[in-house]
Amino acid sequence: MKLLSIAVLSLLMIGCAKTTDPLIVKMQTVRDQGMGNEDDPMARHERIRRFHGAVSMAERAQRLGQYYTILWQAEVGVKKEILFEYQQGKSGSKIKTMKRQLDVNAASGKEEFSVIGDNYFDNGRVMTWRISLIADGKTIVSEQSYLWE
Repeated sequence: MKLLSIAVLSLLMIGCAKTTDPLIVKMQTVRDQGMGNEDDPMARHERIRRFHGAVSMAERAQRLGQYYTILWQAEVGVKKEILFEYQQGKSGSKIKTMKRQLDVNAASGKEEFSVIGDNYFDNGRVMTWRISLIADGKTIVSEQSYLWE
């Protein structure tokens, strides 16, 4: 009986162990200049945050587009970067890239990429994307949209 209790307790502790995903991608698309009449207060706050500081309608128009927030975790002491590859609706099959170098001494962090303003209006919305966490020149983990090939 005692052995069974220990086994059940061990399984519970293993089942409750927290696993952390090394790369989490959150997307938001801002399509209009309204200040947000959403029922969800979190969505409303996010929209207000995106427009913070934009006074004129022209400034607000330059904030329209797509935002990608990346939460990452990696080893301390290695050279790290995040690579954002994407294709837009009007750019054909051309793959565009954005890169961010990460602090060598950081174990986790948050980075943000955006396709907004003239880039969004001229080239269209992002149709497909892939985001990779690279450490010492090797891809550790990547997340991608369903249509990425």
